[in-house]
Amino acid sequence: MKPVVIFRHACCEGAGYLGTFLARHAIPWCEVRIDKGETVPGNVDAYSGVVLMGGPMSVNDDLPWIPPLLSLIRQAVAQDVPLLGHCLGGQLMSKALGGVVSVNPVKEIGWGRVKVANQPEAQPWFGALTEFNCFHWHGETFTIPPGATHVLSSPYCANQAYVMGKHIGLQCHIEMTPEMVQIWTEQWQRDLEASANSPAVQSAATMLAHVHEDCAQLHAVADQIYTHWIAGLAQAA
Repeated sequence: MKPVVIFRHACCEGAGYLGTFLARHAIPWCEVRIDKGETVPGNVDAYSGVVLMGGPMSVNDDLPWIPPLLSLIRQAVAQDVPLLGHCLGGQLMSKALGGVVSVNPVKEIGWGRVKVANQPEAQPWFGALTEFNCFHWHGETFTIPPGATHVLSSPYCANQAYVMGKHIGLQCHIEMTPEMVQIWTEQWQRDLEASANSPAVQSAATMLAHVHEDCAQLHAVADQIYTHWIAGLAQAA
C-alpha cells in the first residue's frame, strides 16, 4: 500500500507512539522533516494517509511552509485521504478547513483529563470511553471547522478534538512516550518557567512521576483512535 506521510515540525516532536503502532500493523510510513527544510509535497497522490505532528510555532506565523501545507490538507479532504493532526497538526487542519486558531485562555501543559462528547460520531473513535488522562502542551486553541463534530474537551480547553469522516484533529497529544515526555520537559523548560502560575501547567517532576504508567494508559487510548483511523487508509498500491 502507499505509505502514510508524517509531517515533523520540530526535531523532538516526531511520530512517537504512532510510529510504533504503524510498524506493528505493517503500515509503511515516511517523514517530511519541516524542521530540516524539507519541501511540502505538491499533492497527496503518493500517500494513503497524512499525519501532522506538533511544534512550538503558531499556524498564524508567517512561515513559508504553512500555505502549501494548508493547501495539501484541503486536497487530502477533497480526495478522501485520511488526516490525523496532533496539537499543531490539529490547528493546521482547523485553519485549512475554515476554522480559527487563537490564544487559549491559559497554557495547558502536563497530564490532564479529557471528556468525550456525547456525540454518535465520537463512538467509532473512542469506543466506550467517556474520559481519559491525556498529555497537553499548548498555548493556542482551534475552533471546530465547518462540517466537523466536536468530540473532546478538557477543563482548560473546550476544543480538544474534532472529527470529520475519516479525519481527526486533536489538540492534545496521544502519541507520547516516556522518552518524549522527558525530552520535552528538558527542551521546553522555559515554557514551564514562564507559565508556572497557570493552574493548567504541571512541573516537570509531576509530569514524570508516573510517566511509564501514564503513557501505558494513553497508548491503550491511542490504539483505539489509531485503529479506527487506519481503517480509512486507501489500499491502492
